[in-house]
Amino acid sequence: MSAPADIPTSLIGLDRDGLKSALAVAGVSAKSLSMRTNQLWNWIYVHGARDFASMSNLAKDFRTLLENSFTLARPEIVTAQVSQDGTRKWLLKTGPGIEFETVYIPESDRGTLCVSSQVGCTLNCRFCHTGTQKLVRNLTPSEILGQLLIAKDALEDWPSTAPGRKVTNIVMMGMGEPLYNFDHVKAALAIVMDGDALALSKRRVTLSTAGVVPMIPRAGNEIGSSLAISLHAVKDDIRDEIVPINKKYPIAELIEACRTYPGASNARRITFEYVMLKGVNDSLADARALVKLVAGIFAKINLIPFNPWPGAPYECSDWSQIEKFAEIVNRAGYASPVRTPRGRDIMAACGQLKSESVKERASARMAREMDALQSSQLSRMPH
Repeated sequence: MSAPADIPTSLIGLDRDGLKSALAVAGVSAKSLSMRTNQLWNWIYVHGARDFASMSNLAKDFRTLLENSFTLARPEIVTAQVSQDGTRKWLLKTGPGIEFETVYIPESDRGTLCVSSQVGCTLNCRFCHTGTQKLVRNLTPSEILGQLLIAKDALEDWPSTAPGRKVTNIVMMGMGEPLYNFDHVKAALAIVMDGDALALSKRRVTLSTAGVVPMIPRAGNEIGSSLAISLHAVKDDIRDEIVPINKKYPIAELIEACRTYPGASNARRITFEYVMLKGVNDSLADARALVKLVAGIFAKINLIPFNPWPGAPYECSDWSQIEKFAEIVNRAGYASPVRTPRGRDIMAACGQLKSESVKERASARMAREMDALQSSQLSRMPH
């Protein structure tokens, strides 16, 4: 069922051509389309405008047209939490049953926003809390960008081109598998990396995948961001268990895709994420095998202490074992920082994100939408 005609179109997430087309349909003259598109682009993504009334250099009649036809609404903030270590987490909502989380991690030299690409996930990685939530749907470019806009609003981080920005890095490591929502992620990141929009360089944007091998070359050629691989094991039998997509795309295929990833270089290394699971993947033999596996790839290795969640089937490796593991990797010449867990007290750490969204049956969704439409029509009837 299509949405009621009187719901305004969001301009967030449209590329320049899409924005220009929307303005043309709304009645903006052909001769002023390019100028109006550039003005709106600047207000939305450089200055973070949340309404059209604040766009002071636009003519009043044009602002009225915009207000009648479009919206700049962000996702609804359901909850906003701040960890003892300064990490922030927002639970956002864009409709009934459509909830997703985004996390901001402040550090001395950067501020990283962890962005979701889906509501739920299909991959069922056993160490990941998100994997216990079935996929509800892909997020739209507007919803992906909305996470960044919400964070920048809260941090008072506008304009986007100013020095001393608080959000300096984006990682597509939130809920979902980005390469299973390729087109929407690509569209959103194009705006993130546009120098006249949100203006983050490609090296400050990282896309993380659990290993959707056929899409990895496309990500390199069409998105061009840095790449992170959610690896977590060096043997297929172990990875089959903890990252089930490995049964479809085994380690050898995944590593070959990394060796040929477009744009990989010493300056733009591929990051291999490796969660430390006690007695599962943390032996010193595993460390030596990991070094051998990634040999010849421009790489760095992030060792991630497992972040527990209710009902988790694993325990975190002992700290002494993590240190021994890291020493082997470091000796082989690979940067292998042990990621300090952040935001554990608000369930914002790596692998802990989850919302309560559940996919509706189509019949239930249609009935709900019909009820909403009828209520809207009744509310406009004269009393």
